[in-house]
Amino acid sequence: MTWLPEWLVDDDGQLRLGTWAKQFVDWLTDNGAWFFDWLSSVLATVIDALLYVLQTPHPLVIVTAMTALSWWFRRSIGIALFTVLGLLLIINQGYWKETTETLALVVAATTVSMLVGVPLGIMAARREWIYQVMRPVLDLMQTIPTFVYLIPALILFGLGMVPGLIATVIFAIPAPIRLTRLGIVSTPAALTEAAIAFGATPGQVLRKVELPYAMPQIMAGLTQTIMLSLSMVVIAALVGANGLGVPVVRALNTVNIARGFEAGLCIVILAIILDRMFRPASGDAT
Repeated sequence: MTWLPEWLVDDDGQLRLGTWAKQFVDWLTDNGAWFFDWLSSVLATVIDALLYVLQTPHPLVIVTAMTALSWWFRRSIGIALFTVLGLLLIINQGYWKETTETLALVVAATTVSMLVGVPLGIMAARREWIYQVMRPVLDLMQTIPTFVYLIPALILFGLGMVPGLIATVIFAIPAPIRLTRLGIVSTPAALTEAAIAFGATPGQVLRKVELPYAMPQIMAGLTQTIMLSLSMVVIAALVGANGLGVPVVRALNTVNIARGFEAGLCIVILAIILDRMFRPASGDAT
């Protein structure tokens, strides 16, 4: 392949894919530093606000609030009881601060993913060509090893919670996009045709027919986003994000089985609480 130009291949005949990726990140760093600094500041402010809400009151106040929320959402004594006992166990093990940091990261990542993912899913459902363009990008976001995009996230946003949040959103956002689209396109044609026959505008069809019909799929996207965000806890700790991933990484480095089990159990408890709290009622086995 020596006949190809030097900008396309190196001396060994390999395509300069890595070089192009580095040049692209360098270009973003040189020309978009102001935007990434602003975005980092906004996201850091959001996370700090969540941490203030979760860490300022006494832990028992947060336990009571989360137990009340679980009862409000599900009306299940079993789920409310598991919530209070699980959170009290976390406090007993001494991981409350790390748990609130993880919860703040998960809430922020889930909020961003849903605010961006649901509208994109609606657009993909409305225009098939948009989904055909988005699909390979979504496949790439879900299959590429997480450590690959942690590197540019670290370069663009520095150490801390923000790069962990960005990496988590990249990993989790395909779920709400795909499931929102699936819910919209699964709406029976008879329902939309009846709404149009009664004079409904496209916006009214979306708000009053398609979105209510797609709500179980959207809620499934919400729970998947929460679970995917929690699965990134340990990886986010590698770029400076606080939370339950930190003691897991330290336990791994020191081969501390007890510490690793305790922190891992706290992650499992938090995952079960959030999953049961927001899972669609039809999927509840409790």
